[in-house]
Amino acid sequence: MQSSSKAAGGNGDEKHLVCVTGAGSFIGSWVVKELLLRGYRVRGTARDPADRKNAHLLALDGAEERLTLCRANVLHYDGLHDVFRGCHGVFHVASPVSNDPKLVPTAVEGTRNVINAAADAGVRRVVFTSSYGAVHMDPNRSPDTVLDESCWSDYDYCKQTGNLYCCAKMMAEVVATEEAAKRGLELAVVVPAVTIGPSLQQTLNYSTDHVARFLTGAKPAYQNTVTGYIDVRDVARAHALVYEHPDARGHRYLCVSAVMHRTDFVGLLRDLYPQYPVTAKYEDDGKPTASPYRFSNQRLRDLGLEFTDMRTSFYDTVICLQSRGHIPVIVPRQRACL
Repeated sequence: MQSSSKAAGGNGDEKHLVCVTGAGSFIGSWVVKELLLRGYRVRGTARDPADRKNAHLLALDGAEERLTLCRANVLHYDGLHDVFRGCHGVFHVASPVSNDPKLVPTAVEGTRNVINAAADAGVRRVVFTSSYGAVHMDPNRSPDTVLDESCWSDYDYCKQTGNLYCCAKMMAEVVATEEAAKRGLELAVVVPAVTIGPSLQQTLNYSTDHVARFLTGAKPAYQNTVTGYIDVRDVARAHALVYEHPDARGHRYLCVSAVMHRTDFVGLLRDLYPQYPVTAKYEDDGKPTASPYRFSNQRLRDLGLEFTDMRTSFYDTVICLQSRGHIPVIVPRQRACL
């Protein structure tokens, strides 16, 4: 185990020790931030804790006293077991994002290692970060269906359409559920949609790049499709809530704030930032306009989560892209209003 910050202090107000895999990622960073704000002592895993790309974690409030970065790889059981020892809970956020043919077995093996290492180390509860790609990809689902935690994507359809990331998240969630049940480990699953909002790290990620490309006109046209969105700060709070709530074990929690047709998505960007050359061309596929499906996030609302308005989420996403230098700052004629 390699520490890159001071050891956790002995303040009696501090909560117990937890671990976050993939701590330096977009979602992982916000989970770490949320846990520190709630008073937890946190271990975060990274392949190289000393890498400068993890510096943003050490700058978080409470990090100097209560955050330790540890070298670990989810494909290596022994390293995980060492890091998890002494932890009360584990947040398994780490997940590769690609369409590599090896993605599914890699995600499955990594998740199996995390669950078994956690159980062997005496961890009580694991929160697993799934994806709504494991929920909504089913062409045979009735348009009248309300998407909720009981829904699953069609694996064969995901595979046939090249959505291997969805396949990987589905199978990883299944394995997490099965292995946790075998080992008597408490498991709660958070299922976030496409995650937007301000990033804590300097690098672009898939979803913020998605916004940047449409905003700057780098994407030549927008498609006849609908997408679910959620603010990363809501995702982090959801992880903390399902970890802390005693009755959350054994449940999935759909973390979606809005489902928008791409027309509404680019329209919102154009309304917020009219000074940018937002993609305006519609890629007509000859099919009827896709309708946003209905969904339920009531299970998280019942735990007390208040969802961030999408207008605020997109506004903050763009402000962050500007501050990180990922898009040029173009001064508007009139300031955008929330």
